[in-house]
Amino acid sequence: MPLYIVRNDITKMKVDAIVNAANPSLLGGGGVDGAIHRAAGPELVKECMTLGGCKEGEAKITNGYDLYAKYVIHTVGPVWRGGKYGERKTLQSCYTESLQSALDAGCNSVAFPLISSGAYGYPKEKAFEAAVEAISDFLLENDIVVYLVIFERNSSLLDSGKFSEIKRFIDENYYPERCECGNYAVKKQKFKKPSILSKIKSSKFDGDIPTCGAAAFESPALKESFKESMEEAMSEKPMASSLEEALKMRDESFSEMLMRKIDETGMTDSECYKKANIDRKLFSKIRSDRFYRPSKPTALAFAIALRLSLAETKELLEKAGFALSKSNKFDIIVEYFIREGNYNIFEINEALFAFDQNQLGTLA
Repeated sequence: MPLYIVRNDITKMKVDAIVNAANPSLLGGGGVDGAIHRAAGPELVKECMTLGGCKEGEAKITNGYDLYAKYVIHTVGPVWRGGKYGERKTLQSCYTESLQSALDAGCNSVAFPLISSGAYGYPKEKAFEAAVEAISDFLLENDIVVYLVIFERNSSLLDSGKFSEIKRFIDENYYPERCECGNYAVKKQKFKKPSILSKIKSSKFDGDIPTCGAAAFESPALKESFKESMEEAMSEKPMASSLEEALKMRDESFSEMLMRKIDETGMTDSECYKKANIDRKLFSKIRSDRFYRPSKPTALAFAIALRLSLAETKELLEKAGFALSKSNKFDIIVEYFIREGNYNIFEINEALFAFDQNQLGTLA
């Protein structure tokens, strides 16, 4: 099941369990710990008094009382001491032990704060990386919906410099369409078949840029993009071995192409939807409905799970009625990771979250 990275107040999350970044006494404190105790009411601390505290890296579960969540899972994260005293291992144990406690209690969903990143001084970027890695590893073997909740509205991972290469790639590739008249185009055109391309392919393409009304596109980047699109569309592709095969591939739906690609990789269904950060129920819908139309994040999630090339990704997207656009930062970020050969969907989603974009696989 998927991992969602969200900005929210964890005490307001409507999930089966929320995780409390507690101190060893479990009797309340500041930050997230204090907020959860205040929201849950006095009965929470009464139950916590019977637990005998909690060690670093371990987890203990209580009722949720006045919270939306049925349970609170209390875990004690490490104090940051420079990273040389096993802090990462202890922090990841907090996530793993808490997730196991949630499963043991029959929970289908759980929400985490960014453990140890407040008063305990764990650097936010490092805490985020450790959390995503621990949760994603757990989800490869188990089914539970997980939310990683970031509370601060001004908390941004971009300040760390980690995503500087992605920033540069966006700067080099992102632009809105704009005409000489000064208006931005409403639609992003890739000039695909069967409209303009079908006409262009009947004659030699001379590199001229089409006009928008009476004015030509002014952006040099857009002109270059259009030329690349024309060259790609007009390039020779391998011919189907037979008319029957050609017709079959032409009529192939998104669902059929997806299932064919899964079979070609030798991947099991569960391996595929877990690597795609897709819920099992949604995958079942796609498999059973030939004409299922997924969202763009879902279609791209499967492309990442299947490790498709950029050309194959575009083909899969086209089956779902989408195309990659240079006027869409979401598209550019995903393209960056494909070009880099990095198909770790959780790392991609971390970057998408940092740039305030939708995440892969988490939408129907």
